Amino acid sequence: MSDLDTFPPVQREAAHAALREVIGTATIDAVTSVSGGATSAQLFRIDAGGWNYLLRIEGVPSPLRNPYQYVSLRIAAEAGIAPRLYYANETSRVAVMDFVQRQPLGRYPGGLPALAKALGELLARLQATPTFPSFVRYPDIVARLWAHVGRTGLFAPGVLDRYNDHLERIRATYVWDDANSVASHNDPLAANILFDGVRLWMIDWESAYRTDPLVDLAVVGDSLAQTPELQDILHRAWRGCPLDDALRARLAHVRALTRLYYAGVLLSASATAPRTTPDTSLAAPTLAEFAEATSAGRIKAGTPAAKHVLGKMFLASFLTNIATPGFDLSV
Repeated sequence: MSDLDTFPPVQREAAHAALREVIGTATIDAVTSVSGGATSAQLFRIDAGGWNYLLRIEGVPSPLRNPYQYVSLRIAAEAGIAPRLYYANETSRVAVMDFVQRQPLGRYPGGLPALAKALGELLARLQATPTFPSFVRYPDIVARLWAHVGRTGLFAPGVLDRYNDHLERIRATYVWDDANSVASHNDPLAANILFDGVRLWMIDWESAYRTDPLVDLAVVGDSLAQTPELQDILHRAWRGCPLDDALRARLAHVRALTRLYYAGVLLSASATAPRTTPDTSLAAPTLAEFAEATSAGRIKAGTPAAKHVLGKMFLASFLTNIATPGFDLSV
């Protein structure tokens, strides 16, 4: 019995139907559960007919689920930005694509400067593809997620007021003509950038829809090009020239929104853990303090407690523009 046989009947049949469509009567030699990307989907490597496929079964839909993710995935795969797509069923929420063996981003030839350049070029390619469907304005989805955090009872009344006010100021001054929106991944963290030893791919298109082109630029800058020098390389590769003052100012607004978005993701996750009383403090460690606490074992990666601390660190960067915690280059 393979891992696929442990699924409920409807999901199990949907998975087998997808595989029949792709590999026909070829013998399946191995089914291996894999991890990768920043996703709640269940992923399986399927070895069949001398080829390796990735079977992706979407997780439980959230209230913020993007209904256009499979359209965006198809466009990205056709453009060679996502791995080759063989099958996608929007009803069963099952997809089959090429399995690409991940190599650490830290091994990218030429180091971080070359990686920043390649990422800027990749974003430019993505934004030049046929436009993805429109879903929601980016400030609006950030506000919806942040409102959810406020409703969880995770923090005591009044603790989040400064952050609520700062969000409203940003939304009031944010300027973007939706007619100029472009195809965007909207979640290009290091975990969703796949290096195969030769080139980069973007994976996990759950959040992909048409939006402000600076969203992806802000996320990549915060996660993989954190120094001014690397950001300059990223921006030049993306635009073909340095950013002017007006674009830098607008990027600062968008960067604040992306930071609050990830704070919302992390704090929503930490809110699912039992808590006796609401938190009354948003004090956050510095990057050095967080690294030391992780190394000493006081903070364990992936736990609700770690996500709670990281969420506070993203909130600090949202409010003060200090550096974010970033993301592990070992992925």
